[in-house]
Amino acid sequence: MSLSDGPSDDDDEFPSTLPTDGSHSGSIRKGCDPLAQTQRSKLQHRRARINQQINKEMRMRTGAENLFRATTNNKVKETVALELSFVNSNLQLLKEELEELNSSMDVYQTDSEAVNVPMIPLGLKETKEVDVTVAIKDFICEHYGEDSFLYDKEIKELMELRQAMRTPSRNQSGLELLMEYYNQLYYLDQRFFSAQKNLGVHFHWYDSLTGVPSCQRALAFEKGSVLFNIGALYTQIGARQDRSATAGIDRAIDAFQRAAGAFNYLKENFSNAPSLDMSSPSLCMLVRLMLAQVQECVFERITLTTQDTHFTSQLRLAQEAARVSDVYLLVQQTMTQPLMKDYVPFSWVSMVQVKSEHFRALSHYYAAVALCDHMLLAGGEEEEEEAEKAFLQCHASVPAGPQLSQVLQDPEKRRKLGKAHLRRAVIRHEEAMRVHSLCKILRKMDILQDVLSVTHKRSLDKYSELDREDDFDEIAEAPEIQSHTHQKPDVIPPNFSIVKVTDIFQRLGPLSVFCARARWGPMRVICLNKREGGLGLTLRGDSPVLVAGVVPGGWAEEAGLREGDYIVAVDGKDCKWAKHGEVVHMLKSCSDRGVEISVVTLHSHDTQQVERRAVMLSLCSDKENTRHRLLSGAKGQSSASLLNWNRKKKREGSTITKRLGSAFSLSFGSIRDTEAMY
Repeated sequence: MSLSDGPSDDDDEFPSTLPTDGSHSGSIRKGCDPLAQTQRSKLQHRRARINQQINKEMRMRTGAENLFRATTNNKVKETVALELSFVNSNLQLLKEELEELNSSMDVYQTDSEAVNVPMIPLGLKETKEVDVTVAIKDFICEHYGEDSFLYDKEIKELMELRQAMRTPSRNQSGLELLMEYYNQLYYLDQRFFSAQKNLGVHFHWYDSLTGVPSCQRALAFEKGSVLFNIGALYTQIGARQDRSATAGIDRAIDAFQRAAGAFNYLKENFSNAPSLDMSSPSLCMLVRLMLAQVQECVFERITLTTQDTHFTSQLRLAQEAARVSDVYLLVQQTMTQPLMKDYVPFSWVSMVQVKSEHFRALSHYYAAVALCDHMLLAGGEEEEEEAEKAFLQCHASVPAGPQLSQVLQDPEKRRKLGKAHLRRAVIRHEEAMRVHSLCKILRKMDILQDVLSVTHKRSLDKYSELDREDDFDEIAEAPEIQSHTHQKPDVIPPNFSIVKVTDIFQRLGPLSVFCARARWGPMRVICLNKREGGLGLTLRGDSPVLVAGVVPGGWAEEAGLREGDYIVAVDGKDCKWAKHGEVVHMLKSCSDRGVEISVVTLHSHDTQQVERRAVMLSLCSDKENTRHRLLSGAKGQSSASLLNWNRKKKREGSTITKRLGSAFSLSFGSIRDTEAMY
């Protein structure tokens, strides 16, 4: 779905089954206290303040540029040009300050004393407050013909939910809060956003990295921004895990995989993003960054769980480290593409390059340890063949000199090859430390400095241990380690079904009829009196019950009831959600004075459009729905995807709804009652 302004031609499917009684309870999830002075909240407040200042400066620049183009007075042009230079200088300073905030990785790291390489988290997108009260009230009055003041509670609940999702907590509750609001946007779209009329609400969001503001009327922009924040929150949760134990590593892996899934889902389902952080190149970079951090966590887990010091175990660590280096090298190449080069913070690029060099050095270190510290066990020919095979597969190319099989059997040759690997390891360590020293932000991160220093010293000590005074032979160049992993990262798409939501505005009636795309006439009140032979009408379906036909010359026809009418109230009691049998019972239980029936009639030309959409709702699928079912409903009733941004295809054997007189009836997916005359 495009993020640009304008209605979408795609139709959404129902995300969950609504309660039949129309009842609704408010959200129990709340956001963080915006006044709480935690490190993360202070960072978010500073980011919000800078975003507002950037917005102000950009508006001043736009005005100055317009004046510069419009005026013909040279003196005015000089004054405006001077003002523009000041504004551009202020903007540059603000963007540098924001970049420094976005580079504050240490705020999101774990408090554990364990020495681990820091992960790269992503800050949340900031948004302005949006007041939809007037727009929704006007729409309820004009479109639904109801008193909008009756829905003050629902409007307040929606506003509070949006306000809460601006400050989600950094845990599962925060994720569920964002998903709850994201799920509610489906209903908001169905209830109040039609192709014929725009609600007139503007959604303001700031770029996560640059703070540049974007404003759109399309609800898709709101959905995409919330989805982006779901992915960003997963990155923060992953970065804060204590990776000194396997349980923390597993949680970090899961969080980063879900972050990658959220960004990938956003990339596949949205287009024409108004902000650069939600563009396809940016999202592709973020997906690769998250998967690289997953691969790093996999290496850390293998390091923790590898208890034995066997030859093949050390070679496995070498290949895993080489794999981490390769994926970070791919991320670095993505970050240096033309569109991303000036967008991604310099500290991110530096961190990725440092990690690529660091893990490449580790791959050579573990290869040297395997060669020099771990002799082959006397386990027979099979074990020797297995070790030789692992050794051959470990190197990306055949090293110069004797055959590898001969190297394994000769301790002196193993020592020399191991020394060659250590030399490459030291060179890579020094390159990582050089890149680290060039970035002011990274120099402030003591834990990263500690990791680089410790591993560098370890390789130097090992090299000195292997070095001998009589080593006059030139050491051959060690080949690169062939990267390999025993656990490839998964891209886990968002699972919105974990958060069950109920339509806040469900009192308006079932979405099958009472949606923004349907058009109907004003409500009519029909007075029916009891007569011999019945009321003279045929009813069908439920929620709401449809008048399938009226008896010619009968009392229902004389009273003004028409086939195609929907019964919305009986004697003042709302029955939009009532079942067929309940409405029949109310009609039969009326007193001798008769019964008052409130009905609405769908206009024929608009009903045809609604009918086609309803058929597509029940018969069509999209690639989002094939991945997972969202917001599961009650047994026996279908659950479908929350959003449907892609083109749909009609399945074979589609159902054709029949025409009833001059009106069309909506197709009912779960009609159990047959037509009956009363």
